[in-house]
Amino acid sequence: MRFALGAFAVALATFMNVLDASIANVAIPTLSGDLGVSVDEGTWVITVFSAANAVSIPLTGWLTQRLGQVKLFTGAILLFVIASALCGLAPSLSVLLAARVLQGVAAGPLIPLSQALLLTTFPKDQSGSALSLWAMTATVGPIVGPALGGWITDSYSWSWIFYINVPVGLFAAAAVWMIYRHRETATRRLPIDTVGLLSLIVWVAALQIMLDKGKDLDWFNSPVICVLGVIALIGLAFFVVWELTEDKPIVDLRLFAGRNFLGGTIAISVAYAIFFANLVLLPQWIQVYLGYRAVDAGLVTAPLGIFAVILAPMMGKLMMKMDARVLATMAFVGFAIVFFMRSLYTTDIDRYTLILPTLLQGIPTALFFVPLTAIILSGLPPDKIPSAAGLSNFVRVFAGAVGTSLLANSWNNRTILHHARLIEQVSGYNPNFTDAIAQTQSTLSIGASNALALVERGLGAQAAMLGINDVFWVSAIIFVLIIPLIWVTHPSRDVDVGAGAA
Repeated sequence: MRFALGAFAVALATFMNVLDASIANVAIPTLSGDLGVSVDEGTWVITVFSAANAVSIPLTGWLTQRLGQVKLFTGAILLFVIASALCGLAPSLSVLLAARVLQGVAAGPLIPLSQALLLTTFPKDQSGSALSLWAMTATVGPIVGPALGGWITDSYSWSWIFYINVPVGLFAAAAVWMIYRHRETATRRLPIDTVGLLSLIVWVAALQIMLDKGKDLDWFNSPVICVLGVIALIGLAFFVVWELTEDKPIVDLRLFAGRNFLGGTIAISVAYAIFFANLVLLPQWIQVYLGYRAVDAGLVTAPLGIFAVILAPMMGKLMMKMDARVLATMAFVGFAIVFFMRSLYTTDIDRYTLILPTLLQGIPTALFFVPLTAIILSGLPPDKIPSAAGLSNFVRVFAGAVGTSLLANSWNNRTILHHARLIEQVSGYNPNFTDAIAQTQSTLSIGASNALALVERGLGAQAAMLGINDVFWVSAIIFVLIIPLIWVTHPSRDVDVGAGAA
């Protein structure tokens, strides 16, 4: 019972973290208006959090060796709580951005350390159950976030999307400290790899800002984006060379020498990039082109969590009986089927047809994280798990940002292409077009110019639908193509945490 409460507290901290990464998205327009800034300026609330979070995640292994797992995890939760309170109290955008940076830094160690704590708490034969509990919280957060954020913002104030972290975080920190403080890991004074840390901050921040602002600034037609791209490329190259040659690197890139870590990390990162990008784009299409409210769009995507929650407790038993690679392959096939179903959407789609693929997507989602995480961490000694979890999560989260930018840009480009093809049919010599104009004028009793504007609006909606259908179809193909990545790894049924579970 004691460790069940501890596992719940650890999972709650994870849920708080992943929820906060998505809950603020829908509040940006309201938040920007209250602070007297433009929506473009308001989106920096998302950008600075993502950049700070991306920098701090790979530092988890080094910080764990300096401070210990329990102290670092508890301290990160408390710092996250303080930063959340400061976000809610922020009187201006500059103060809010500073608080969001602090919140992003605090959030970094939470997910990798939650994995490490669960694995070192549960016996080896229950490691699958531990990872299932983590996966359930990690997947439900981004699903619940938009709907909850929209409801809180509409019903109360945007400040409360940050205030709700305070009681949750305090409870989680207190429970984790009381239950796990006697299981603290050994610490040692490691030298600070200052050059590695600074290069990490530079290239990650440059790349994150480039990805977040690329669309607004017209990508590489903007000198700002070009400069950020050059900084990110040079910084990454320098960082990789430095960390591979440094005796005490701040990020242990040598973990990629392991076949399971390399194959599993690439597979989960590419898959998560597609998964997360579609999770962002689908509600946008539903709101902008189908006319759903933010809360309703969130409710349409919420059924994704039903099967994810129902099947998560079963994953532990499945992991003991089946090869993790088989489960991951089943997940990828399931994702491919779901995205193919979405590629058949139309603009007059009913709510049931819209929800069905989302409901079914919960099945591969439940089979997705646990097997691949088990593959990534299998065979590693206990002292390497925090570093491996931090590095793999960093690559996964960063892949999510890259995937979102790439697919959003692809959607935009395909929409433009389809619109150009459809507009070719707008001609007085096309009887379908002339009949549509005449019928619109007759039905609505409006002039030719207004009828033409309505037809153009319809063409825009059709083009956007065809564009996002292309994105869904490509997503299905990618999931099929990355299945071989799973099979380059060694078979693994559980995570060998060895003495860490003692």
